[in-house]
Amino acid sequence: MEKKITVLAGDGIGPEVIQEGLKILSAIEQKFNHQFTLTHALLGAVAIDKTEDPFPPATLQACQQADAILLGAIGDPKYDNNPDAKVRPEQGLLTMRKQLNLFANIRPLQVYETLKTSSPLKNHLLDKVDLVIYRELTGGIYFGQKTLSEDKQTATDTCSYSVLEIQRIATLAFEAAQKRRNKLTLVDKANVLETSRLWRKTVAALAPQYPTVAVDYLFVDNAAMQLLLNPAQFDVILTENMFGDILSDEASVLSGSIGLLPSSSIGNKVALFEPIHGSYPQAKGLNIANPLATILSVVMLLDYFNLTQEAQLVRHAVTSALERKILSKDLVAQDAKFYTTSAIGDDIKNTILNS
Repeated sequence: MEKKITVLAGDGIGPEVIQEGLKILSAIEQKFNHQFTLTHALLGAVAIDKTEDPFPPATLQACQQADAILLGAIGDPKYDNNPDAKVRPEQGLLTMRKQLNLFANIRPLQVYETLKTSSPLKNHLLDKVDLVIYRELTGGIYFGQKTLSEDKQTATDTCSYSVLEIQRIATLAFEAAQKRRNKLTLVDKANVLETSRLWRKTVAALAPQYPTVAVDYLFVDNAAMQLLLNPAQFDVILTENMFGDILSDEASVLSGSIGLLPSSSIGNKVALFEPIHGSYPQAKGLNIANPLATILSVVMLLDYFNLTQEAQLVRHAVTSALERKILSKDLVAQDAKFYTTSAIGDDIKNTILNS
């Protein structure tokens, strides 16, 4: 198989974890005689520094011409800590999502048996936890009109959703539930927000088309609590942009580290794959970042290409590394032995090649 992949290493630890993801793609190329043609492009703070644009036209063109996109992370303290910055790395990410119509963000979460002690939750609460969050990605308050009064004393962010925006991601979530355990939970704030009431009406209208899927509804504050009290109750969680952003980060503590969680963002023509963590600038250049979220994002990329055997082989290699305690710094006790970013990537690559 021949595929074109655009690589956006980004900022902070992005280039380091991307390097390990590319090791895995290289191993799959060698093992299965595929050809992945890589195009590297700029996004985020590094793009601002070089072009004054967080998502330059050349990057858009590279993404449009790709079969898939692999992203590291974006963000830099010099922009985060400056409230007056005119251009920010995050603007590049939001612009990319909108221009590529990446409307569905999919964030799977599973708990590895060997890592239960890494989670702050009691072990018995983590039994049989296997869920996926479907987060709408191109609408809502992040993309609504933003205003600041002339005296800078009043600010407004508008949250807007259409039935079409809700239907297209809800359809994907229902289809996923059919292939999993036939349960879908819509998370909203329908007791307060008009947009949430539209979400609830739209999902309820779609539900009869999926008679095997049991649908329930939770307000977002209750959902946040239930994720910690009884996470095993969830199968597919469907929600809007901001709620999905917050809940998926909260859910990361179940696995033991946000450094374990991959994601995909699906559009009509192209898909993007990235770890859900940020750029972690404090660890930049130290070779201590956890590369598994990026490597598992590569797994999702392989699944997207229908390379099922290849994806499963990488999954097994990741599980093998965890079972053999090939762990990054975020997964071990303070001052305990850990493996570097590159060492973990090398281990998983060698497992693939020797399988």
